[in-house]
Amino acid sequence: MELLFLGTGAGVPSKERNVTAIALMLLQEANSIWLFDCGEATQHQILHTSIKPRKVNKIFITHLHGDHIFGLPGFLSSRSFQGGEDELTIYGPKGIEEYVRTSLELSGSHLTYPLSFVELREGKILEEEGFIVSCKKLDHGIPSYGFRIEEMNKPGELQVEKLKSAGINPGPVYSLIKENETTTLEDGRMIHRKDYIGPDKPGRHIVILGDTRSTELNQDFVQAADLLVHEATFDKESYELAHNYYHSTTAQAADLAKAGKVKKLVLTHVSSRYQKLDLDQLLDEARAIFPNTEIAHDFFKLSVPSH
Repeated sequence: MELLFLGTGAGVPSKERNVTAIALMLLQEANSIWLFDCGEATQHQILHTSIKPRKVNKIFITHLHGDHIFGLPGFLSSRSFQGGEDELTIYGPKGIEEYVRTSLELSGSHLTYPLSFVELREGKILEEEGFIVSCKKLDHGIPSYGFRIEEMNKPGELQVEKLKSAGINPGPVYSLIKENETTTLEDGRMIHRKDYIGPDKPGRHIVILGDTRSTELNQDFVQAADLLVHEATFDKESYELAHNYYHSTTAQAADLAKAGKVKKLVLTHVSSRYQKLDLDQLLDEARAIFPNTEIAHDFFKLSVPSH
């Protein structure tokens, strides 16, 4: 499980940062890639990566501001030319289907694959491929959502020594025991998996928030996440500006990470007013509150290790 940041800027693209798009790489877990937001020129960014557009089968849109959706029609069209045949589902606020279908219709674009839509409502929106995805409405100028991606727990390790002590020698039967609730051995004995397997391995939890004012109301939603991705449009001294424009500061993002007891914080959606020389200051502001913080840049890749 990896996150690849394709765009990390806010509002408009700059020479240093494209606008928002994040790829959740689930190639080992589900043989797929999930995209979170699709700002202008996302498909151009993808050209500089190993991502195959046909592997993207789900797109989650946090909200309908242009810097989060203007890349959608182009990406969807190009996917047809790049071997995309499997269904793609777009999860987004009310209006996302009208936007996409109108763009494709007026441009005479025809897709080679089925396209479906799920309109966001708070709560669980997806449960499949070993994952549960929930969403929460945030505090922004238009409806904006955050997503919590929870990997389901996996069965623990087989207790090999215990199996050997029971006279069950290594072989294909070990796989049968791990994959089935009960297994009947050649000697007629019925083996119950729960008696020969260790504790479940906890799944990983990632939270990706769309544009939002910082609010304590998000604390339960991010609680104990392995990774929190939070916007940091402004520096900590620009609190009033952030509030007026429904955004967050570096310090506010760090405060939420600390209160929510998350393991790691990654800041993104950085205003174009900040240049490379300003990044150390932004990072220091957040780390003063929550030390395990990073600021994403375009093509920043981060692995989320198993427990």
